[in-house]
Amino acid sequence: MITVPAGSTLLLRCPGEQPLALIVLAEVSADFVAELPPIPVLSPDGPGVRRFGVLELVSNAGVTWVEAELRDGILTHSGEAPTDVVQRRGAARRPGTYAATGTAQLDSEPGRRLVAVSGQVEDVSTSGLLLRATPADSVHLPPGIVRSLLHISMPWGDMAATVATVDQRADQLRGTYEWMSPADEAALRAFCSSR
Repeated sequence: MITVPAGSTLLLRCPGEQPLALIVLAEVSADFVAELPPIPVLSPDGPGVRRFGVLELVSNAGVTWVEAELRDGILTHSGEAPTDVVQRRGAARRPGTYAATGTAQLDSEPGRRLVAVSGQVEDVSTSGLLLRATPADSVHLPPGIVRSLLHISMPWGDMAATVATVDQRADQLRGTYEWMSPADEAALRAFCSSR
């Protein structure tokens, strides 16, 4: 059962606008994300204003992204259903902003090519991260990123990690760790569990 609790904050990212934080006014539940009923939210918009974008949907099961429409204080799922929850709540996690640079490997034909990426890690956990990245030549990530080698400025120093892409939308990439040094793994575990 997927439950979006009342009082939680959801982020709606519309093209060309700042992310919009929306407070859930009433709990909604369903067996699957695609079956969630419309979600009543506290919206800054007046009657009749419509917004379309990508919603970062936080539920009891974790976090996923869905296409959504906001109209008259109601969020409605639109577009294709997500295939999975991309970051499980079971992993110790820590929000924040940590500078990151690295190289992304693209799955392009006839072979794979590499592109430089830089940006901010906005959410880090013991199993993966959320990177808001901008490559040097574009405001969006190129499609088809398979994995990235990132150097992230963490409070204890530079952390290097290889990240396999789980989900990629515009300038955001969520992934799980394929490799990091044992020392960084221990430091990350301690960092994420300390509050």
